[in-house]
Amino acid sequence: MLKGGMHRILGTMSGTSLDGVDAAVLVTDGVEIAGFGDTAFRPYSDDERDVLRAALGAWPGSALAEAAGEVVELAHAQLCAGFSDIALMGFHGQTLAHEPGGRGTHQTGSGQVLAHALGWPVVSNFRSADVRLGGQGAPLAPFYHHALARFIKATEPLVFLNLGGVANVTWVDPAIPKPEHACLAFDCGPGNAPMDDAMAARRGARRDDGGALAARGTPETGLLEAFSRHEFFRRIPPKSLDRAAPAPDVRALSDADALATLAAATATGVALAFEHFPRPPARMLVCGGGRHNKTLMAMIAAASDCPVAPVEEAGLDGDMIEAQAFAYLAARVARGLPTSAPGTTGVAAPVGGGELNTP
Repeated sequence: MLKGGMHRILGTMSGTSLDGVDAAVLVTDGVEIAGFGDTAFRPYSDDERDVLRAALGAWPGSALAEAAGEVVELAHAQLCAGFSDIALMGFHGQTLAHEPGGRGTHQTGSGQVLAHALGWPVVSNFRSADVRLGGQGAPLAPFYHHALARFIKATEPLVFLNLGGVANVTWVDPAIPKPEHACLAFDCGPGNAPMDDAMAARRGARRDDGGALAARGTPETGLLEAFSRHEFFRRIPPKSLDRAAPAPDVRALSDADALATLAAATATGVALAFEHFPRPPARMLVCGGGRHNKTLMAMIAAASDCPVAPVEEAGLDGDMIEAQAFAYLAARVARGLPTSAPGTTGVAAPVGGGELNTP
């Protein structure tokens, strides 16, 4: 239903950190990037976050999932109503449960409700088709990372590291024109979620701003050594995690040592990911909220075998890459192009996910 040429497409993301909804306009045809448009963020209130947190692990049909869906739909409708001249929207929804190989995957929120509320077509439910066909259903940003690598005119393989609630990596070779042949992607371990949860439980705070508390602590090496032996890290990718990713049990540690240990665990997962890359990357570009944690970034740089920098050094917006990714994927769905492949989710063959909802 999307005609040829470049279009203003709106993408949204509500991630596992439960901080709020990102929205970003991307000018694209689903293959190349022509430019970037407006962005916006709508935080969840404390009450809304409590509803979402209570629904984690819930499947469709439960009262908790329905309540969470209403929160997600309202937040997206309020935020996206501020955009105009939109040809199409990519709506990820809020992941409540993710069991590839088991019950499937569940992102709450209705694309049809949003299409009616906003008056433009909405692509939603991006992950289910991949999971039904044997894939992990995650991560889904790699094809967009490939487009970004070509947009910034990279010539050597590089890695995009996303530090959200879970950490994931995309190794991409921009010299290969089709993303289904150019990417290896997988979740590599915990991201911000264990640190955020520890701060909420211990200090009543949403996060360790800048990694200030972690900087005062000392990582507990025994816990980290045991953590590094978790079977997940030796599993051949693609592979994925939900918000309950493996993490050291830091309950016996002081606040500072606990945060330092959890940050070091994220860095450990990133370092272990290098064992799986087809070729050494020339650099690693970091997006997601975790790149603002200076202590975490320093740990990752020290543990990695290539230069590490926030994506801003390449002229990109690290807060909005995931939202932009779902704009890009929406364009691909509308054009009948694949959105995942064996190297990104482990699906048997390239597959196009997503469902189109019209007003």
